[in-house]
Amino acid sequence: MANTSTRAIGNRGEDIAVAFLESKGFTILERNYTFERSEIDIIAQDDSTIVFVEVKLRRSTHFGRPEEFVDDKKIQYIYRAAEGWMYERCIQQVPVRFDVIAIIDIKNDQPQINHLIDAFR
Repeated sequence: MANTSTRAIGNRGEDIAVAFLESKGFTILERNYTFERSEIDIIAQDDSTIVFVEVKLRRSTHFGRPEEFVDDKKIQYIYRAAEGWMYERCIQQVPVRFDVIAIIDIKNDQPQINHLIDAFR
């Protein structure tokens, strides 16, 4: 991944996360939804719950675990985008959840996936 663009790395992480979520029975509703300057990587449905998913991919834990890079400012952007998504679709009174999928993608190895359910609680 050394000479790979940030967008390509992000796409790889999201592809891994989508495959993981689908294997768990989630339905993927949308990817890379943007609202104003906020983005949600994946919007999925888990039974009757809408799940907004932030994906973080790192090649190692040298600088920290991937989930540690979801800070308060990023959480506020995700909340804003989630509100925008719900508003645009006139969705009300539906359970929602915010998850983080943290991926460590070590070269020549299977990615390590940590699915933090209801991560912002």
